[in-house]
Amino acid sequence: MRSSTPLIEVQNLRTAFAFGSRTVPALHDVSFEASPGRVLGIVGESGSGKSLTARAIMRMLPENASVEAGEARFDGRNLLELDENAMRAIRGAEIAMVFQDPQTALNPVKTVGWQIEEALIVHGAAKAGARSRAIELLSMVGIPEPERRIDEFPHQFSGGMRQRVVIAIAIANSARLIIADEPTTALDVTIQAQVLRLLVDLKQRLGIAVILITHDMGVVAEICDDIVVMYAGRVVERGTVEAVFADPQHPYTRDLLHSMPRIDSERRAELPTIPGATPDLSRLPPGCPFHPRCSLAEDVCRTSVPPLAALPGRPGRLTACHVAQRLGALPPRTAAIEAPVADRQFHDQAPILVVEDLVVEFSRGGLFGRTPPVRAVDHVSLDLRPGETLGLVGESGCGKTSLSRALVGLNPISAGKVEVDGMDVTGFDAAQSAKVREQVQYVFQDPYASLNPRLTIRQILSEALEQRGVARGAREAEAARLLDMVGLDPSYLERYPKAFSGGQRQRIGIARALAVEPRLLICDEPVSALDVSIQAQVINILAELRDRLGLGILFIAHDLSVVRHLSDRVAVMYLGRIVETGPAAEVYARPRHPYTAVLLSSTPRPVPDADAMSRKIVLGGDMPSPRNPPSGCRFRTRCPIGPLYHPDRQICVSDEPALSGAGAQKAACHFPDEAAGLVPSSSP
Repeated sequence: MRSSTPLIEVQNLRTAFAFGSRTVPALHDVSFEASPGRVLGIVGESGSGKSLTARAIMRMLPENASVEAGEARFDGRNLLELDENAMRAIRGAEIAMVFQDPQTALNPVKTVGWQIEEALIVHGAAKAGARSRAIELLSMVGIPEPERRIDEFPHQFSGGMRQRVVIAIAIANSARLIIADEPTTALDVTIQAQVLRLLVDLKQRLGIAVILITHDMGVVAEICDDIVVMYAGRVVERGTVEAVFADPQHPYTRDLLHSMPRIDSERRAELPTIPGATPDLSRLPPGCPFHPRCSLAEDVCRTSVPPLAALPGRPGRLTACHVAQRLGALPPRTAAIEAPVADRQFHDQAPILVVEDLVVEFSRGGLFGRTPPVRAVDHVSLDLRPGETLGLVGESGCGKTSLSRALVGLNPISAGKVEVDGMDVTGFDAAQSAKVREQVQYVFQDPYASLNPRLTIRQILSEALEQRGVARGAREAEAARLLDMVGLDPSYLERYPKAFSGGQRQRIGIARALAVEPRLLICDEPVSALDVSIQAQVINILAELRDRLGLGILFIAHDLSVVRHLSDRVAVMYLGRIVETGPAAEVYARPRHPYTAVLLSSTPRPVPDADAMSRKIVLGGDMPSPRNPPSGCRFRTRCPIGPLYHPDRQICVSDEPALSGAGAQKAACHFPDEAAGLVPSSSP
């Protein structure tokens, strides 16, 4: 189904934003092509111009943006020259777009069937056959029981299922090009695997061309054929995925790949980082826009913008780097002398946090009284010592955040016990709450929503220092020290949060948490909203502060690669319960619960592998509702070694497995010795 003839060719695309009388260039001579039966990955940090490029192709730019020059030829027609009526006929019929958030892409007051039928009828399909075609499309994208679910509303679907509905709408009219803009960023790793496998299947069965916009290099490695790397509105490297990943020829590409934590390699004491942050498009530096962050920058890089040009002896490879073009290739990367992972001595210390049989339930009132409670956390026990990191992983809805918020009094505790530094704080009375505020601090997921936009950084930190009892006259110096501790210049104290990037805001959030000198940090998805290079900076800061200050860290994340790098121990949650726990190295090397094995199998690895998707264990269905959990083993309704595939294993239906094991690694599974075999041994 593949074709060597490009379906779409973008040449020298330029766009600009108008701010009053001022015009700010945004895209600079962007060029690439996509062919039928192939997936093109466009990667780069936030602000690099990835989504803007897609919107320019679709003629969906914001009102103050315009195309200044260039072409976007789709099947020979320049989309940028078509009138709006002609373009409207192409959108949805020949080119379809899948947006990042399926929740906002679907109309909440219309059934999913109505929305698919609308996409068909608008482009000329007969009403009589629209419903049967919609059912066929839902089946094609893997929605179970499509005849029944076609009449349900978006809120009745999970995030992964909603994204499948959006893809069904995209292919409803046999579109030949799908542009997917971060289609899996908001999804769990298991649901991400479902959506990515669907895109690969559509590419292979229907021969469509796919442009995948993402910041996840692991996703690109596993499903893309070609790659375009963007930085500051420019294409800085182009080529096949195999060639670029094996031998990147732009310093930015090489640094991006090197700064990723890896699930399949030994832990490093520190992740390599890219210094600084992406530049403001309105204040680009002269010359190569990457030169302020580049370790190979020369004088010419500071004055002249390098063209995107081919390298001799590398057909199809293009790079915008003066050094690579002058030498014919980038010089070999200087091997850094990596410090060994520190042997932290925390095992003989008393735990700073002890949780015993914790239960968190939620109930709400209705017209006919209170509804039965939903048990979000069901008899969870764990402990954490100073200087130790415990990684808590699992899909959305498994209870991770409900547990963490209960530990600081934000969620009610229905049963069980919580001890902080030897004190029982389960009741959270005045004395117990004061103890928790003194010893435990929370770092939230969203760095944009967790800081008061009306306060300067000095005021934000001063509030926390006042809580600690620091005298007013000493707060200035202490606030400066805190900023320095997290790698920010003390001169930033007078700025407001809007003046900072996401990574810088997260550092400020960490500085605020450290202001009260806690002994325990609870980090709830603190890097999930950050680019890979900024993510590496924040992870390194957390690790350095943990080792220097002896902090205990409860690190909640869905990215198992990040958890592998940072954690000493790991706990895996499913439907409110811990199903496996133990030393991170042991759990990752040989999981003893099939759910852990599925999570590991589903995690993308930044190594090109055409067969990776076929080897992954892709879970069917969604996590059951905690309102009505399955009998016996809660994972049995999705388990690849359970009664779904082995009907004789009725013990999984009747008996709930206990969390047990001979050593430090424990799992709640009746057949723990079979789990490790689920992780493909041949995967890179």
